Amino acid sequence: MLLPVVTWAQDGVFNFLRLPFSAHAAALGGNNISLIEDDISLAFHNPALLINVSDNTLHLNYMTYISDSKVAGAMYDKVLGERSVAAVAARYVDYGSFDGYDENNSAMGSFDAKDIEVKLMYSYLLSDRISGGVSGKFISSKYESYNSIALGVDLGLNYYNEDSDFSASLVFANLGGQVKAFDDKTEKLPFDVQLGFSKRLSHAPLRVSVTLNNLNHWDKDHFYNADGSEDNFSEMLLKHAVFGADLMLGKNFQVSLGYNYRISQELSVSGSKWDGLTAGANLSVKRVKLGASYSKLHVSSSSFLFNISYAL
Repeated sequence: MLLPVVTWAQDGVFNFLRLPFSAHAAALGGNNISLIEDDISLAFHNPALLINVSDNTLHLNYMTYISDSKVAGAMYDKVLGERSVAAVAARYVDYGSFDGYDENNSAMGSFDAKDIEVKLMYSYLLSDRISGGVSGKFISSKYESYNSIALGVDLGLNYYNEDSDFSASLVFANLGGQVKAFDDKTEKLPFDVQLGFSKRLSHAPLRVSVTLNNLNHWDKDHFYNADGSEDNFSEMLLKHAVFGADLMLGKNFQVSLGYNYRISQELSVSGSKWDGLTAGANLSVKRVKLGASYSKLHVSSSSFLFNISYAL
């Protein structure tokens, strides 16, 4: 039944949808869909996780990105009963101002570029250990005189065993496409099938996570490296993997480290170090939750993400 969904879409426009929303997820390599915490921002990555969030939580975040780009977001949830939670979320991406020129290299003034995403989310507890979630989203982009509108859906499923503190999730992200194209060609969203696992160690204050992204693009392009050599299976798997670990320093504070293999390979240049590495920390003080993350994307660029949540 899922096969047509997996094979339906290819990468298209609106790739800003892949940017992290949660500082905690960003610190764990840029994406995480399986953490079980009272953290509303994690539900942006997997709507099934919304069932774990306290009622009336307000969340705000801000991220600096490549080449002076800025990203801001907000989110709010409401518990609807013993087994369901709904939320609304929004994200705004501003790429700054650009100088425009025509084909004769004559200046045409400056222009801006921006993206907007608005989500309506719902999560339901299907059983004691399984929850499901869905997000419907409206997307708008404007680059100079070109603009586009799209509609999309995220589907999420989570299994959590409290006794073993093990969590597994499956997400179908960015199902949908444009209803108003930039030009004459209508394109699909960057559809992404994701599989994630998180496990807290029994005798250590450590939780490890692995998230596999872009599993619907397991095609021949992933079998070869830039030098023409062919990947083996482990190398091919690494190109889809994001690794993360949380060190639990007490009940209300944790430090996170992550590694994104794809970023380290695609954005690294000769002599660069630490590309693809991420780090962050999360602190809870009564009703307030604070998070911060740092991502080393390229030898010339890094990203910082800060968020604050408050249970009203």
